[in-house]
Amino acid sequence: MSVSAPSPVDVYVSVGSNVAPAENLRLALAGLRKRFGELEVSSVYRNPAVGFEGDDFLNLVLRFRTAESPAAIIAELERLHVLAGRVRGPDPFSSRTLDLDLLLYGDAVLPDPAIRVPREDIRKYAFVLGPLAELAPELRHPVTGETMAALWAGFDQAGHQLQRVPAPFS
Repeated sequence: MSVSAPSPVDVYVSVGSNVAPAENLRLALAGLRKRFGELEVSSVYRNPAVGFEGDDFLNLVLRFRTAESPAAIIAELERLHVLAGRVRGPDPFSSRTLDLDLLLYGDAVLPDPAIRVPREDIRKYAFVLGPLAELAPELRHPVTGETMAALWAGFDQAGHQLQRVPAPFS
């Protein structure tokens, strides 16, 4: 009896930084490309820090296909955090060299605290939903069934300053 390999799924990851952001976004994209292959990347967006006083963030969302498990993907995201020098303190709202979050893993709904997909940030923050809706407007949220474009159209953008900026990397 042979065991077939898992089928590849589309994976969406949010990428952000407000400490040397051009350098750290480049590091993240290079590391993810090396591990997972071809990446599709949204535009880059600048937004003020949310929940604390700090420099503006640069954010984007990317997509790749993989058969690797969510746990393996999160382990790679954590490896890149360490490589970028991210230090986690007691305050979840602070400046970051790199902030990588697994947003979606195919149409999986995983409520495990260590692996929560779809990530709640999708419907909570403009800097996540805006780039995601740009990258995959027809993608359906695995819980609500709404497209990302519809979620973005209905998003209350008051108080969310999201500005598309030229990509600081090539």
